[in-house]
Amino acid sequence: MYSDDLLRDVFTRTATIAVVGVSAKPERPSHYVTEFLQRKGYRVIPVNPGLAGQELFGERVYGSLAEVPDDVDMVDIFRRSEAVPAVVEEALARWPKLGTIWMQIGVEHAGAAAAAEARGVTVIQNRCPKIEYPRLFGAASVADL
Repeated sequence: MYSDDLLRDVFTRTATIAVVGVSAKPERPSHYVTEFLQRKGYRVIPVNPGLAGQELFGERVYGSLAEVPDDVDMVDIFRRSEAVPAVVEEALARWPKLGTIWMQIGVEHAGAAAAAEARGVTVIQNRCPKIEYPRLFGAASVADL
């Protein structure tokens, strides 16, 4: 569904990623995917209302996208599909020039995707950057897998 060229472009034009639904628990996918992205050189901004004000990955955790003071290039969503429209709406309101909305494996919402795409945002659904990145760019070590 998504070409390798499109996915490569997303990774190469992205510097800062807001991760919505990040967990402080190392065994959770949202935690280790965020950690992976940071190891690959991306700045990750954790977003989770239950952890707001704490620190994860050397960054302050925000309770919502609206609270994030910096610009981001991508919003990576670790929430149930039914929560996606509100996240996308908040992201589009916060960053009019947002580049990418990425929904994790098992997360899809056609209506929210269409709304973002209508604003010129690239939307990736039901994929994981921790899987796609090594597939496209190679894995430097077993820890990258």
